[in-house]
Amino acid sequence: MDAQSRGRADEFDPADQWVLNPHTGDYELRLNHSGGDSAGTSQPSAPRIPRRREPVRDGDGERRTTTRDGGGERRGPARDKQGSGPRGAVPGQRGRRSTNGPRGQERSGHGETAGRRSRKAPKARRKKALLWTGGTMAFVLVGLSVAGYALYQHFNGNLNTVDVGSAGNKNVFDNNAPVNILIIGTDKRTGKGNEGYGDKGSVGHADTNILFHVSKDRTNATALSIPRDMITDIPDCKAKQPDGSEKVIPGTPNVRFNESLGQEGRNPGCTMETVKAITGLQVDHFMMVDFNAVKELSTAVGGVEICLAKPVKDKDSHLDLPAGEHRIQGEQALAFVRTRHSFGNESDLDRIKVQQQFIASMIRQMQSDDTLTSPTKLFKLADAATKALTVDTGIGTGKKLASLAQELAKVNTKNITFTTVPVLDNPAEKIRATVVLNTAKADPLFAMMREDTSLTEVKAQKKKAKSKQDALLKGPKAAAADVRVDVYNGGEVDGGAQKTVVWLQNNEGVLKSTNKANAPAKIKKTTLEYAPNQADQARALAAMMGLPGSALKKGTTDAEGLQAMVLTLGADFKGAGIPVTGPAKVPDGIQQANADKAECAK
Repeated sequence: MDAQSRGRADEFDPADQWVLNPHTGDYELRLNHSGGDSAGTSQPSAPRIPRRREPVRDGDGERRTTTRDGGGERRGPARDKQGSGPRGAVPGQRGRRSTNGPRGQERSGHGETAGRRSRKAPKARRKKALLWTGGTMAFVLVGLSVAGYALYQHFNGNLNTVDVGSAGNKNVFDNNAPVNILIIGTDKRTGKGNEGYGDKGSVGHADTNILFHVSKDRTNATALSIPRDMITDIPDCKAKQPDGSEKVIPGTPNVRFNESLGQEGRNPGCTMETVKAITGLQVDHFMMVDFNAVKELSTAVGGVEICLAKPVKDKDSHLDLPAGEHRIQGEQALAFVRTRHSFGNESDLDRIKVQQQFIASMIRQMQSDDTLTSPTKLFKLADAATKALTVDTGIGTGKKLASLAQELAKVNTKNITFTTVPVLDNPAEKIRATVVLNTAKADPLFAMMREDTSLTEVKAQKKKAKSKQDALLKGPKAAAADVRVDVYNGGEVDGGAQKTVVWLQNNEGVLKSTNKANAPAKIKKTTLEYAPNQADQARALAAMMGLPGSALKKGTTDAEGLQAMVLTLGADFKGAGIPVTGPAKVPDGIQQANADKAECAK
């Protein structure tokens, strides 16, 4: 595979080429895009590709040996000697074919080869593939500026995968849909030095959890932290067994969220199902790591900048730093994201805020020119990241991760918002060690995410508010007593149609509503079908139920007599009286932090 074909197939720079290193006799990937002296040395940024020697016959039938180089081109002994540079030097990159001359011909007066693409501007380099990964602290962006089958195979060998079966609904990802990735940081103590943190024999529970929602148009993203000590119901889930069979693991009501992983043999697919049950969002993929990820990734990037509003000396996490700005890595970085006795009221919720600040700083570092323009640093980061990751089989190769990363990297950091599931102290406990869902605040937040509404102000969202679909909601509304509707249940809520009719009649005064039981098939989105002369009724019902304009389906002929509209509840319906669409703005009291702004831990 030569650099020219890679550039066409995988969108990598054709200037990245495999060149012969006479010291080793192997070919190495040159990522230095300069057009310098061809006799200069090249620093390898990836595993070497050995030359493959093949027997061939010359004109007189005698066997001789040729070498197939990294570009897939045969060369005999005579050609190997041509154009070789000084002894011990790495030959320069070969030129591409062009109308100016044969392959390898140089332009007169210049060291740059004919037909070669000009050097990219720094801004263009940002468009190279970025690898999205996770850590115990959550997730970080890792630059992946490498090319070639051999490197993909190298990273594939680093990855661990888990088959979660039907837990995710997408094989890889849909370019024309939102993407939901669950980042799981476990408390498993494997790895050098980590047994000293206690709980040595732990199978690993869901210690740090972030649901990363990327919008359909890739203009914004929401990173939703889920407290590990939140009391919830874990649903039944299926876990693949070593022999390939599936085992149904019974659900458990009223337990900590972190028991959705590890306990009773539950795998990450069970955690994905638990998140879906809580938020109503389908989780497409997961990325999971343990303690080592924080140490390895923070070191690979050269340290992460943090700010402390006060000095910290924590005997439990062993963090000992004065107030001010610091660059931390390795054990010190792990201590920072693990400490829970140094900030706020020393709760896990305050530790989540500190972790979010650390992650935001890591993202800014990953997207800096200092990182994106350094092939050596990019390779080290990608190598460390893939070694730290366990992912589902849907994204379980280096190439799939890189493709997914290209989508994720489109989001500007100023439009990445960190938030936390709203919770309350558990009223069932005298010592408040756990929390419970604050439904009044959580439901509108989850609805915003389901409706793909940004928590930040972006132009795409403003345009959406002015769309033709939302225009359907504007106009006169019928009185509740004049609204006539048949309700079908095509969603996930048992008895949803009956519950909705009871709510409409008792709370909204829609007495002409009828329960039609289950719909012929399940549907994802709630729909309201109406005739042209029922538009005022449709607008009234949409306002009551919080339906988006996209839910309204206008017919072609007018209704006659007592004909009713048809409301079919979908998977987005969460209960009677709960708006199907989320609010346009974040409800008051929701914790938020922006990835583009540095904050000091308090």
